Amino acid sequence: MSTSGITLGLTHSFAEACAGCYLPAQPAHVPQPRGLIFNRGLAQALGLDADALFTEQGAELLAGNVLPTDAQPLAQAYAGHQFGNFAPQLGDGRALLLGEVVDPKGQRWDVQLKGSGQTSFSRRGDGKAAVGPMLREYLLGEAMFHLGVPTTRALAVVATGEAVRRERALPGAVLTRIAASHLRVGTFEYFAARQDTARVRQLADYSMRRHYPELNAGDYADFLRAVCVRQARLVARWMAIGFIHGVMNTDNMTISGETIDYGPCAFIEHYHPKAVFSSIDELGRYAYGRQPNIARWNLTRLAEALLPLLDTDETRAVDIASRIIADFQTQYQSAWCDEMRRKLGLRDEVKADEALAQDFLALMETAQADFTLSWRYLIDAAAGDETRLRSLFPAPTQTELSHWLTRWRQRLGDAPDLVAMRRANPYLIPRNHQVEAALTAASDHNDLAPFRSLLAALSQPFDEHHQAYATPAPRDYTAQYCTYCGT
Repeated sequence: MSTSGITLGLTHSFAEACAGCYLPAQPAHVPQPRGLIFNRGLAQALGLDADALFTEQGAELLAGNVLPTDAQPLAQAYAGHQFGNFAPQLGDGRALLLGEVVDPKGQRWDVQLKGSGQTSFSRRGDGKAAVGPMLREYLLGEAMFHLGVPTTRALAVVATGEAVRRERALPGAVLTRIAASHLRVGTFEYFAARQDTARVRQLADYSMRRHYPELNAGDYADFLRAVCVRQARLVARWMAIGFIHGVMNTDNMTISGETIDYGPCAFIEHYHPKAVFSSIDELGRYAYGRQPNIARWNLTRLAEALLPLLDTDETRAVDIASRIIADFQTQYQSAWCDEMRRKLGLRDEVKADEALAQDFLALMETAQADFTLSWRYLIDAAAGDETRLRSLFPAPTQTELSHWLTRWRQRLGDAPDLVAMRRANPYLIPRNHQVEAALTAASDHNDLAPFRSLLAALSQPFDEHHQAYATPAPRDYTAQYCTYCGT
């Protein structure tokens, strides 16, 4: 593999600290790399030279045809519980970690090529990716970032000029993913399943240095507790904006607390806790309302992997882990209530706030009211105008809505926190039908204009603009909508 002459300032702390947790690999050559979308703002935030990177020569690099002179490409090993079933070996089957960049603020970020060809972990897969799913990951990652959700992001999507075979031939692409790291619960499971305690300890020590430097070295109970806290806050944030991950396997839960993998994800339209859109989630394991419990289940798997580090006595280790995992529900509920108070405009805490929020959600469910707009129009109601909010609730629910509004106003008092409400209740989310329309135009017709327009709108989700993008999908569309993994 030739080098490009471009240097990204890559470092390799994972490779140096976690020997044995990966295998070297090289990206596949592609015939005609062409840049589709570049994230100039992210490049600048990382301290990269966007003018040099976002060129024809840069497209060759971002497609994997050439490498930065300071790259050391590798495929990370990990396992995972997929829909509750343990797969002892998964790993980066279509992705390569080139290294890490340290931004001007001193934060370290992974630079990964996704869709770059086969690795030792590919099994029977081709290691490639298609334009549609890679643009989807770019769009959803940017939307989540601007919504204030911890997330991986994309630096670029480059078309490869070759077809990849899925249900039909699709145009190929490579995405450059940026993440706080790609360490997963499944990374720990891989080595725990092999009873390789030394590697588990190696990974834990590295994770603590990289993501939890405030912890004391060797305090693995505090490490588990800290991961639980971040995941509790992350899932509470998902729930507050109506996000359904769709494939919450343990290999898709990061140690850093970032959202990763935007395959069969979706946003709910009318509120329903059992909402599922993923084609592969036939039993609703990862339904919207089940996400907090699944997070706890996944973290229990992490706790099991860490047991030998928690105490040399297995009984004591299990007791330590059990107490930490048992506390997750309290952490999540606290984080969720904090999210709800901001959405409701409340300035202080009262025990009855949880019931107030739950009753509003139940009312939405009965009315089949749009989740995002119900919360957004509550801002109008806080300012004295109920018109838009009431327009979402059919006549049979108007009386119940009036009773709830009376309770809410009594709790709200004379000083609703309108600033917090505007920051907590977006006007725009990635509406499923609009996302699909933009991706279809790009993939099937090589027309990126709808994608760019939607991307621009979603970069300002709390501003009331681009009204067309705030319009819910027709109910019959939502009823039959289905998302796919993209692999």
